[in-house]
Amino acid sequence: MELTVWTKEDTAAVAELEKQCFSDPWSADLFESAFASPFFHGLVAKVNGEIIGYACQTVLFEDAEILNVAVAPSSRGNGIGKALMLGMIKEAKTLGAEKMFLEVRVSNVSALALYRGLGFQDGYIRKRYYEDGEDALTMSLAL
Repeated sequence: MELTVWTKEDTAAVAELEKQCFSDPWSADLFESAFASPFFHGLVAKVNGEIIGYACQTVLFEDAEILNVAVAPSSRGNGIGKALMLGMIKEAKTLGAEKMFLEVRVSNVSALALYRGLGFQDGYIRKRYYEDGEDALTMSLAL
């Protein structure tokens, strides 16, 4: 597995992977508009040139916010999510961020375990945050 900086050319493949991973996926247009921001940063995980995972964040001054993290269902459980998150943390620190934030579905047990294992602290619940009405847990990490 190889981690590389997310380029504009990766966006269509990322949008396709997003559809496989989420019930309320971001559209390709939404990824394109996010990618246009100077504060947007992303990584993709590739095997034999195929994108099997990605992570993206915005970094603005001292705050980094994880926007999305996804790993192809067939590639989960191999440390790819952790590698992507460690890459995001490293990049955020390099860009001067002091704190990282994210939201996660309260039912996403594997993501919760990953984030807690990386040192993220539970925050508060955002009621009915997701389109289907599920709550989100906010989490933060001091960098």
